Amino acid sequence: MLKPVLPSCLKTYDRKTLFADLGAGVTVGVVALPLAMAFAIACGYREITPATGLITAVVAGLLISLFSGSRFQIGGPTGAFVVIIAGIVAEFGMSGLIVSTLMAGVFLVLFGLFRMGALIRFIPFPVTTGFTTGIAITIFCTQVKDILGLSFGESVPSAFVPKWQCYFRAMETVNPWAVGLTALTVAVILLVKRFFPRLPAMLFGMLAATAVTVIWDLPVQTIASQFGSLPSSLPLPALPEMQWEQLPKLVLPAFVIALLAAIESLLSASVADGMTGSRHKPNAELIAQGIGNIGSACFGGLPATGAIARTATNIKAGGKTPVSGIVHAVTLLVILMAVGPYAAMVPLAALAGILAVVCWNMADLKLCRDLLTGPRPDAAVMLITLVLTVLMDLVVAVEVGVVLAALLFIGRMAQFSQVSMISDEVLGADPEEDPSRSIYLREVPKGVEVFDIQGPLFFGVVEKFKDIVLKSLEHDVSFVVLRMRLVPVLDATGLHVLEGFFAQCREHGIRLMLCGVQAQPLEVIRHAPMYRQLKKCNVCANIDEALARIRGAMEKEATPAVQDDGSR
Repeated sequence: MLKPVLPSCLKTYDRKTLFADLGAGVTVGVVALPLAMAFAIACGYREITPATGLITAVVAGLLISLFSGSRFQIGGPTGAFVVIIAGIVAEFGMSGLIVSTLMAGVFLVLFGLFRMGALIRFIPFPVTTGFTTGIAITIFCTQVKDILGLSFGESVPSAFVPKWQCYFRAMETVNPWAVGLTALTVAVILLVKRFFPRLPAMLFGMLAATAVTVIWDLPVQTIASQFGSLPSSLPLPALPEMQWEQLPKLVLPAFVIALLAAIESLLSASVADGMTGSRHKPNAELIAQGIGNIGSACFGGLPATGAIARTATNIKAGGKTPVSGIVHAVTLLVILMAVGPYAAMVPLAALAGILAVVCWNMADLKLCRDLLTGPRPDAAVMLITLVLTVLMDLVVAVEVGVVLAALLFIGRMAQFSQVSMISDEVLGADPEEDPSRSIYLREVPKGVEVFDIQGPLFFGVVEKFKDIVLKSLEHDVSFVVLRMRLVPVLDATGLHVLEGFFAQCREHGIRLMLCGVQAQPLEVIRHAPMYRQLKKCNVCANIDEALARIRGAMEKEATPAVQDDGSR
């Protein structure tokens, strides 16, 4: 399942499908134009120009569609990378970002080759919601300068608190024209989406603000005044300049880029599946994302991934195969070559307005509200991830969020795992037991202790297991039965504790028996040295068999004593 879907689509390709893909591809290309430039500017560094975003959309978009595991995926730069890009450029410069993007592409290819597509989906929902909302807040904060048209005699800090301190110091320089253009852009976007949902609303918003700026020659910052003119062609591919001593420091940022790209691309492909009833190939998709990022890095571009909004637009516009994604990339290239110089007239306030709408859509307030009113641990994970994304950086936020979610999950599992002693009679049915014998066999003989274990026997439960079960060694007990019918998983720590308990039972002359052991725990036990000493007769299918064997052993031990008494 590592092959791209394009070759299979071309086997049945016809003229009708071609025209559908052409129309959808051109539509998505037009939609992607303002977004590609806006996401590049949102990174907040002069080295990252609108042209960088367009190059990323062209190169990565083309390669992702060629090798994609989804029929509808549209790749390119997205808002998810803005925070991590800013952090990398601040510390390592543009060359560090390009190397990180290249390494992230290699990681993504490895994810796909090792078939990790299903595992990527295990990132907890509160973590993804937290960092997505945090990214939205961070992107909006980077755009306050252009929204208000602020003028600075200093560079804007990247950290959240110093950034806002800088904004407040410059409030007297607010440019009303910039504020008006931002409002105009947002208004046009909302109106077009409301009344003409099939049209590219963000492009119309950008064109409206640009037209007003040019006609009235408004005194606002434009792409040309900030970044110069846009190129009319792609640069030649080249390997990034590497400073080998920096490579170890770039591994973690590159891994986070790869993780974000994997999460967003597979989520985008899943959304496409839900809209069309198709099924994507997750591992092939990861390989495609890796190839796309490697290609983007070679052309000096940004990290890229599958974009949910553009993929949905592709489907709504009638796209049928990855050819529409290829057409989208070619459309962007044609626009870059034909109207690149004119795009430099776009006011930064217009792109800030586009990003403000994007941020509002990213920060899904309903999801946040649902999490905040749900279980407290999930709300805590979401809030901590969000705050760390805004105040520190995305690398720390993802690390802490995933670890915290894992620890809370372990705590929950430990809560639901129970170990209880049964002293009188055993209740609850085993699948293999004989109901006709249950009344007699369920009475626990004297000198026998039965412990019922419910839930995974793993490192989070072993202390509870030891506290309860080890007390049996203090009593006058000949047999201990561990009823494991409700233990689905046994890990290495659980096995270690089980082996320790077995050794202590042998020292005290107690016979340990296991019953109702499920497939996974039984497989783990069979590969342990304990199994050879435990012997097969001490591992029973159910509690009835275990108690029957115990009674048989007790009768054998009692028979010689009775004979001796008779001879006297």
